[in-house]
Amino acid sequence: MVFQLTILGTSAAVPTPTRFLSGQVLNMRDQLFLIDCGEGTQSRLTQLGIKKSKINHIFISHLHGDHVFGLVGVLTSMAMQSRKHLLTLYGPTGLQELVETTFRLTYYQSPFPIQCVTVDADQATELIDNESFSVKSFPLKHRIPCVGYVFREKEAERTMKVEKIAEYAIPFTDIKAIKRGADFKNTDHRFPGKGVLIPNSDLTTPPPSPRSFAYCSDTAFDETIVQHIRGVDLLYHETTFLSEMTTHAEMTGHSTALQAGQMAHLADVGQLVTGHYSSRYDELNFILDEAKSVFPNTVLGIDGQTYSVPLVKTPL
Repeated sequence: MVFQLTILGTSAAVPTPTRFLSGQVLNMRDQLFLIDCGEGTQSRLTQLGIKKSKINHIFISHLHGDHVFGLVGVLTSMAMQSRKHLLTLYGPTGLQELVETTFRLTYYQSPFPIQCVTVDADQATELIDNESFSVKSFPLKHRIPCVGYVFREKEAERTMKVEKIAEYAIPFTDIKAIKRGADFKNTDHRFPGKGVLIPNSDLTTPPPSPRSFAYCSDTAFDETIVQHIRGVDLLYHETTFLSEMTTHAEMTGHSTALQAGQMAHLADVGQLVTGHYSSRYDELNFILDEAKSVFPNTVLGIDGQTYSVPLVKTPL
């Protein structure tokens, strides 16, 4: 089962010759989620061969242009590709007005349904919760209302030991419940142990550990974020500046690479991916070195690169 993050753009405020503006695609069990949508997003999706038709949820962190100016272009391109099924947008207050106003002023009517979910920027909110995964938002500390997102897989069903089906004459109708953790009572007199309750651990093997990803876009360093992202396998956290610009970072509602490393350390995450670099930085290794000085398992977020979270077997 796939769980991987593809970076569409890593530049802050303005694009550079080598870096697009903010955008990411999370592939979680072959479901695609677009996160932020800066100018140029649809071009990057095309370059990387990512099908817009497979994106059914778009999450916007805040309404600064470098995170949202590409959205209407993506929506209209979806229409040009004959999309008919529902698309759901998530973002702070004003996102629906932004889309509807742009549509109205450009005399555009979407041929497919668009649902806009307004996300509370002041408190954590559960946005999606189904059998496969959950998505929650949480407040970030920026100059305007801004939210981060946490994506978590749900634990999969246990794997049936095929040989046990024959050994205990397990009816097909009982297998679904056993995969979900039920024990099995052997009632067939032709098999040993009639009437004995067979524990689930003898019949199945545990599923891989669920995986998780947290997205922290524009935000000043804020320890209250830790409670929302603790223990995630993969953390994207903005690293707009080097620590020599800490004061400027605080004034503008951004983080330094050092602070991103501190956040990853405090939250005990698996891996940190950097991004949202100021255009003043051509050389990014200084950002990487600064973050790694606090949190060694850090990698540079690079436009077009994909970062995977592997399946890890749960100990028996």
